[in-house]
Amino acid sequence: MSHDTAKVYSETEIAERLTQELPHWYYENGWIRRKIKTSGWKATLMVVNTVGHLAEKAWHHPDLTVSYAFVIVKLVTHSAKGITDKDFLLAKKIEDVLLWDAAETSAGVFEGTPDDPRFKYIKKD
Repeated sequence: MSHDTAKVYSETEIAERLTQELPHWYYENGWIRRKIKTSGWKATLMVVNTVGHLAEKAWHHPDLTVSYAFVIVKLVTHSAKGITDKDFLLAKKIEDVLLWDAAETSAGVFEGTPDDPRFKYIKKD
């Protein structure tokens, strides 16, 4: 879809889609945002690199605020001057990849990250 024809969502539509599809994301000052809490610096860098990889594959690049124990991801479609499907789709992919629980979705193939504070790196909301 060309950015010239991309649908820009209204604030009401954005709020509805976030509630239905991305409940941990919020709309503020023209961007959809998500704060991802981590266990510390190494985990934060893993989150940043994951988001960076997904953004590069999508060719749709968020702004990131990076701190010791959290990352804030901010998405907007600059060329359309608003929130479009690009923002929702990349947010969903970020959500799916970062919060994938291998133990819950692999029918026992993967054990997943051990339930031990030494190994947990993303803090679930």
